[in-house]
Amino acid sequence: MHPMLNVAVRAAREAGKIINRASLDIDLLRVAQKAANDFVTEVDRAAEQAIIDVLLKAYPQHGILGEETGSTFGHTGSDYQWIIDPLDGTTNFIHGMPVYAVSIALAHRGVVQQAVVYDPTRDELFTASRGAGAFLNSRRIRVSSRIRLEDSLIGTGFPFRQHDDFDTYLEMFKRVAQRCVGLRRPGAAAIDLAYVAAGRYDGFFETGLKPWDMAAGSLLITEAGGLVGNFAGDDDYLRSGEILAATPRVYGQLVALLQSFSTSASRAQEHDPAPAAATAAEPSARILQPGVGEPQPATTLPTGRPHPKPVMRRIKASDVAKPRQQAKSLPPTVYKPRKPKG
Repeated sequence: MHPMLNVAVRAAREAGKIINRASLDIDLLRVAQKAANDFVTEVDRAAEQAIIDVLLKAYPQHGILGEETGSTFGHTGSDYQWIIDPLDGTTNFIHGMPVYAVSIALAHRGVVQQAVVYDPTRDELFTASRGAGAFLNSRRIRVSSRIRLEDSLIGTGFPFRQHDDFDTYLEMFKRVAQRCVGLRRPGAAAIDLAYVAAGRYDGFFETGLKPWDMAAGSLLITEAGGLVGNFAGDDDYLRSGEILAATPRVYGQLVALLQSFSTSASRAQEHDPAPAAATAAEPSARILQPGVGEPQPATTLPTGRPHPKPVMRRIKASDVAKPRQQAKSLPPTVYKPRKPKG
């Protein structure tokens, strides 16, 4: 295992210990609301701090982008940036539903190099290093071999925020549901993406996500032989917040269904209608590489369309954190479970 990946695994397991202890006394948790239907608990914050402590002890010069702390810790100018979601699926967690995970990714100069998604309830550890494959508990994993959307099980994420476009999502849901075997929505994008990498899903799509929801899972999928992009098949998913991932053959079929809903496609058509129309006629023209900000150049398929050279840049907290209602402050204490009686 790569030394940096080994450190990330250790950090994820430390966070998992905190989460598992807290799950025994959910009724004692203090919960704050960051926005409508968007929650944070003292466990999220304690788990994120535990992760940061492990990472910065090993690599004090690295940068950090955390869901709860942003870029507060680490060195913002570093070529290395850890992207952390300490508890993806907080709503599930506070309701006692055991579908949540720790997600940690390491990007070097804007490209994700290491990835860990840890499910503490099942002790399932998904890991990947760029160029070295993806693994589940040290066993090599691959995306499924299905080639038809009609035979595929697809994961998704429902909109839940107050100002989300529910009508548009329902139209997307309808298009995919009418073509696939079934749709599933567990409520934790990091686990959904890991399941695509492991062949449990054949595809996944969601919008309104943040880099910490997608960074680790995207590398798992590409190292397992799958494809990742936005709804239009472009490679800006970590910035746009919309992601589509699947087996190579199913990916193209999902892009054909969903590309008209892509916010990136809408922007392209506003500025240059002709190229946008050409993209719509060639739905699976790119094989994508995961990254932070602008990923590595994509491979061109036989359509012959050239792709512009991407400009690499790091993600900043200000790039992804839209103004929202400030959460009520919580004491910065590590969660301690209730002592058993007697």
